[in-house]
Amino acid sequence: MEMNIQNEKIELIQWLTTLEDSALIQKIIELRHSETKDWAKEISDSEKKSIELGLSDADNGRLKPNSEAKKIYGKWL
Repeated sequence: MEMNIQNEKIELIQWLTTLEDSALIQKIIELRHSETKDWAKEISDSEKKSIELGLSDADNGRLKPNSEAKKIYGKWL
């Protein structure tokens, strides 16, 4: 399967080198940028705050072992 992906990439590269349509090239560039967006810039302030609180808890040793988390949240996992 990996070989097929490599062949597809090569075919895409070859196709890209023949493109003359600047609008299509721009769409491809936009697709590339949309696929490489930094998720941290896309999350809400409340999500950022929640992450910061979690990091603070970890830095200060306020952690629970995985086995305890499984007991509490097991029905959702």
